[in-house]
Parts: sequence; C-alpha cells; structure tokens
Amino acid sequence: MSISPKTAIYPGSFDPITLGHMDVIDRAIKIFDKVVLTVATHRDKSPLFDLEERIDMIRESTNKFEKVEVTSSEGLIVDFAEEKGAVALIRGLRFVSDIEFEFQLAWMNRNLNAEIITVFLMTDARYTHLNSSIIREVTTLGGNVDNFVTPYVSQKLKEKLNK
Repeated sequence: MSISPKTAIYPGSFDPITLGHMDVIDRAIKIFDKVVLTVATHRDKSPLFDLEERIDMIRESTNKFEKVEVTSSEGLIVDFAEEKGAVALIRGLRFVSDIEFEFQLAWMNRNLNAEIITVFLMTDARYTHLNSSIIREVTTLGGNVDNFVTPYVSQKLKEKLNK
C-alpha cells in the first residue's frame, strides 16, 4: 500500500511576502509533503506589485524550500485545492482579532468542500505585528523593513516605492 503525498495550499495576496509568511511556510512544510503558495486575486484589492512581481518575490524568497511550489489562482480556493489534489488550506494567525474572519472563511470553505480542511498556524511572536500593508507604508515613508522581509523583497520594495 502506497501513501499519497499530502499537499496543502497557502493562499494569499502576498503583496509583498513577509517574514511572517515565511514563518508560516516553514511550519507548514514540517506538516505537509508539499505546500503550494498561490497568489490569489481579489477584486477588491489594488496590489502594489503585479502578479508576476509577487510570484517572482515569493519564488526568490522560498527557493530554499524544496517542498514549495508557487503559482496563482482565481476563483474559489477550495476548487483550486481540489484541482491540485490538496487536503488542506493553510491560514496564518497573528492576533485573536484574525480569528473571527478566518473562522468565517474556514466555515464557508468547509461548506463548499468538506474534504478540504483548514489548518491554522500561528506566526512566531516576532511577526505578529506584520502585515503587507504596514510593510508598504513603512517603506513609502523611508523606514527600514529589512528585519521584516527577505533582502530580495526589501530591494524590490525600495525600487518600487522610492523611485
């Protein structure tokens, strides 16, 4: 009897990817055989970086992980997960305030496809205050974000925001 590999999907806008995201990825690959990071598109968001730029930054930031695939997706994430043969969705939690929204999302996804489970992973305490919006704002105002993103992402932020 062979055991099939367990794949998880980690969706997000990743605009840009932060060390908080990287911490969640590091935890997820310890649980799953493969983690697919997907840049999910949102109609209500106007990203700073276009899709190709975000995928590039994620690939560069995660190239040390053998078990990570980077792609993009549109539509329902549970449909994408099913297409990829995934068993789970990864969601990162920072604060208690994240839980209400994340639970609503998890329940909706469960109603859409009960076979795909949602796994919540807490970020390390060093990263609980991080989100991509804050990183973009600090960079715009000339602040140093080198402790919160990979060197490659920091470079791309500076190029984009401090022209």
